[in-house]
Amino acid sequence: MNGRVPVDQALNAYLRFYQELRPETVSRLDRLAVPDVHFKDPFNDFRSRDRMKQVFTSMFHKLEQPRFIIRDHAISQQMTYLRWGFSFRTPSTPRPTTIEGMSEVKFDMAGQVTSHIDHWDAAEQFYERLPVLGWVLRQIKARMAD
Repeated sequence: MNGRVPVDQALNAYLRFYQELRPETVSRLDRLAVPDVHFKDPFNDFRSRDRMKQVFTSMFHKLEQPRFIIRDHAISQQMTYLRWGFSFRTPSTPRPTTIEGMSEVKFDMAGQVTSHIDHWDAAEQFYERLPVLGWVLRQIKARMAD
């Protein structure tokens, strides 16, 4: 992308990428993000477009029917905010699981993503769903609430 790209235009391309994300579309990230994009979520924190593509590719190997549902978004200068749901199945869970979260996505003047930071509660939406660890975390949470 050459010249200044309006943030709303860059965001629309990025939203399309997430909504159409499949193993064969992961390579679109080469056009949408800078090589040293900062990606952070509850499990990762790195600066690498190639590593970000690996995270997405791995997601398709580990999960069944992973899919992002963009629920809302907002724009503030070069920063955007996305509210999303991430739906997936695992071999051990017959019903879909959905994680709700938010992302801060920053674009450069060329419309490429320079930073993608995910915010979601890994304890409540992931760890508490695990059999033994989930029970322990729910007990701790209940004691802290008193």
